[in-house]
Amino acid sequence: MDLFTPEFWSTLFSIVVIDLVLAGDNAIVIGLAARNLPKAQQKRVIFWGTLGAIVIRSILTLVVVWLLRIPGLLILGGLLLIWIAYKLLAEEKEHEVKTAANVYAAIWTIIVADTAMGLDNVLAVAGAAHGNFLMVVLGLIISVPIVVWGSTIILRWVDRFPIIIFVGSGVLAWTAGKMIVEEPLVEEFFVEHPFIRWGVILVLIGGVLLAGWMQKKRAGRKKKQQQAQ
Repeated sequence: MDLFTPEFWSTLFSIVVIDLVLAGDNAIVIGLAARNLPKAQQKRVIFWGTLGAIVIRSILTLVVVWLLRIPGLLILGGLLLIWIAYKLLAEEKEHEVKTAANVYAAIWTIIVADTAMGLDNVLAVAGAAHGNFLMVVLGLIISVPIVVWGSTIILRWVDRFPIIIFVGSGVLAWTAGKMIVEEPLVEEFFVEHPFIRWGVILVLIGGVLLAGWMQKKRAGRKKKQQQAQ
């Protein structure tokens, strides 16, 4: 992929959006794990915990990028990403992370929790990168500092402008669709039939957004009924 082409910028944009949307909860984990430590130690914990989490996530992402080259796995990864995009819209996430008692325990908590919560992020970024390791690294360099030091701003924006989650879910569905139609086992068919190719991608995006919105509305009504009782 040539630098500074439309494809380069669109791919980088997708990766950064995915990182920001899916990593917001990971930023909360960092704060929760270190919240009872002295202020001076909190900065050290956040730095080393975040660094460790970035290293682990980078390695996992590069491994997944390589695995997605195996025939058939792009389709599987795309289907999993569709589910992740739907869950992003439909679910209310909770953050149950124990406060660590010391610096090393807090760092370990951040790394383990971020790795467990970041598996969806790893798959999404690997799919959006289309096998380009440089794009993975650039995406992390841009988005991780924003997530770590600007997490409160990001979360405030998400609460104030719920459409951000819809945009993020749409980007995930777009990435999933591209992964499926670019699977080597079926790519030739979609290249020969571009209308079907774009039809599949658009149907997936529309289906995910509609299903997620409907589920969120149902959950909202159910919650109101429970509160009224």
